[in-house]
Amino acid sequence: MDAEQIRTAYLQLMTERGHSLIERASLVPRDDPTTLFTGSGMQPLLPYLLGEPHPAGTRLADVQPCVRAQDIEEVGDNRHTTFFEMLGNWSLGDYFKSQQIPMFWHFLVDVVGLDPERIYVSVFAGDDEHGIPRDEESAEIWTRLFAQAGISHETVDLITEEHGNEVGNQGARIAFYQDKNWWSRGGGPDAMLVGDPGGPDSEVFYYFPQVTHDTAYGRFPHQNSDGGQYLEIGNSVFMQYRRMPNEQTDGSPAEATFAELPNRNVDYGGGLERIAAAAMDSPDVFRISLLWPIVEELERLSGKSYDEQTHAMRIVTDHVRGAVFLAADGVTPSNKEAGYVMRRLLRRAIRFAAELGIENNVLTPLVDIVAGLYADAYPEVGDRRETITKVLQKEERAFRRTLNKGLRELRHIAKEQRPITGGDFFILNDTFGFPVELSTEEAQRQGLTLAEDWRAEFDARREEQRQRSQAATKLGVHD
Repeated sequence: MDAEQIRTAYLQLMTERGHSLIERASLVPRDDPTTLFTGSGMQPLLPYLLGEPHPAGTRLADVQPCVRAQDIEEVGDNRHTTFFEMLGNWSLGDYFKSQQIPMFWHFLVDVVGLDPERIYVSVFAGDDEHGIPRDEESAEIWTRLFAQAGISHETVDLITEEHGNEVGNQGARIAFYQDKNWWSRGGGPDAMLVGDPGGPDSEVFYYFPQVTHDTAYGRFPHQNSDGGQYLEIGNSVFMQYRRMPNEQTDGSPAEATFAELPNRNVDYGGGLERIAAAAMDSPDVFRISLLWPIVEELERLSGKSYDEQTHAMRIVTDHVRGAVFLAADGVTPSNKEAGYVMRRLLRRAIRFAAELGIENNVLTPLVDIVAGLYADAYPEVGDRRETITKVLQKEERAFRRTLNKGLRELRHIAKEQRPITGGDFFILNDTFGFPVELSTEEAQRQGLTLAEDWRAEFDARREEQRQRSQAATKLGVHD
């Protein structure tokens, strides 16, 4: 099955299992000031996970486009993307572990056709400090499913990623971790925000024996290693706790405690791109049907092959796709908040396109490819193609005018054989339009040393500029 078929089959299965299909949320949350982007399917559903009735019922499903800007530095490897689609299903006080885990197994093995011998899982090891028990129930369900398929089902206690890196999973099918198998918006139990829901989760990984484990990520492979052999493809969160403030007798706050939610919920998220990669037995997500046509267009435009320019082509492919969806949801490049991230994606894409030898008009033909790939599933992308193209063309023209000048400035600094300072980065940002993250990345690519206080100096220069601008505005002075 290709990615489009998997998306369709998932929604069909959810409908058959009694789920109401809900509309996807905007990539820019309308009523959540705590985050710039929708980074998971559960974000728009938080009130319902806390107990508010959902108008569509207790069984919900969707496919939610997501942006995770924190992954931008990871893009270039075979698995990370800033934009992705998340398959999601929720049970709001309806079914729980005994139905969710077998349903997920059925989808992966019987519907998508993944090899069950290549499926590995992780479950929550418990947290004695907070009185949260080990998730034996999930482990027992997985054990039964593996046994029914005639597959080994040994377990191993790894507890932390660091311990797993040292000892590996020793071939165990089911691994127990602590923080890695607890989900909340803040992280592990200690990092949960007071009032937020969370709970143990069970993650599913697909094993690629053709990949050699990268020992830069630990001596031995295990489920939660980034060494390349195991790819996470889905995660079922069993949301049954809420972190509560524990007030002392004098009313002052004390260490938070964990209370059971009135209703136990399921929050499942599965990466469409990663499941599609597993379905075609490729550890490289960029070879799936929703990404490879973009790569092929880059090969045509550059005259270079993906195998020769893998890193650059992955960055351009991911960043343009993400920018197209941001533009479809009304975001335009700017110097603040969501617009700044969009600008950074586009300028990074243009920079790496230049490395491929594409010196002009890389974004327009790629918009056409992305819009064609997604027009059926997301009609708004096709309907807004002309507007999206104009937005991206404008940004490309603006950045192209200063790109080469900025790169020359960096090469000039490199010839001086000195650390690059915050003042240098300020000039690159203010004069040449380089986002500071792109400047630091490019400086490191050119082998430059960063001055220890570069960030403080950059921030100080930017604050000085802001104050001058405010003063000029009050006086009615215009540059």
